Amino acid sequence: MRFALIWSEVGQGLRRNVSMVVSVVLVTFISLTFVGAAALLQLQIGQMKNYWYDRAQVAIYLCNGTVGSEACVGGAATPEQVAAVEAQLTSNTLGPLVDKYYYESQEDAYAKFQEQFSGNSLVDYVTPDLLNQAYWVNLKDPSQSDVLQESFAGMAGVDSVVDQRRFLDQIFTVLNTASITAIGIAAIMLVAASLLISTTIRLSAFSRRRELGIMRLVGASNRFIQTPFVLEGMFASLLAGAVVVGIVQFFVQGYLAQSQLGFSFVTLSDAFIVVPLLVAVGVVLAGLSANIAIRRHLRV
Repeated sequence: MRFALIWSEVGQGLRRNVSMVVSVVLVTFISLTFVGAAALLQLQIGQMKNYWYDRAQVAIYLCNGTVGSEACVGGAATPEQVAAVEAQLTSNTLGPLVDKYYYESQEDAYAKFQEQFSGNSLVDYVTPDLLNQAYWVNLKDPSQSDVLQESFAGMAGVDSVVDQRRFLDQIFTVLNTASITAIGIAAIMLVAASLLISTTIRLSAFSRRRELGIMRLVGASNRFIQTPFVLEGMFASLLAGAVVVGIVQFFVQGYLAQSQLGFSFVTLSDAFIVVPLLVAVGVVLAGLSANIAIRRHLRV
């Protein structure tokens, strides 16, 4: 296959339909950028889940005697009840499930509260006696938190058992919804891009129908004739891939990764996994559109 001839055909197509080809490249480029961003977002969500779920703790809040609740009708947890909770954590039933745990007094909880809400006027109205003593538990398998909830439900001196993963699930649900929305927008734009590509190729093929006929008569294959149109789609996908790599390099790694948020972000290696996907989508999209649009001109 003579690549010089193919590139000359691409150049002629660009010169004859500059405005439409530019619009096709832009729409395809934006569509594939959405696809790449959605793929990167899914990779990031997966990394965040692995990081936070492994560190999610189960909090066993003890009655404080100041803030009443249905589980604390007997008042604040006594030292014996606190000791009973710790004994349960180290028992033969729960001990094998627990990776580590630590006790947090009301004073410790108050110090953490002051640090977390520093500068907020709420700090002036909260005192240590309003906060709960708690045992913070890391499980070897965070998915087994239901066992702790069942073990401590109704136990004397225990106010509530809270699994932090429930809060994480809400956050990841929002992120997954955003990712699905991006994929939906990308799908709509890809449909628009395929229609534009088909229209542009059809007009280009019609204006060059005599040349295409001659090429078929002298033995040019359908693939040879379609290749210039496919290269336009590949060019758009390479542009989209370059933007995805740029986003990861300069925004994610250059800015977000420096913010010390405590978890890892997608890297260039993840971006280079997405780029071949974008190129493949661009080539397939352009190839199918070209095949449909110029099929009648490929018959001699």
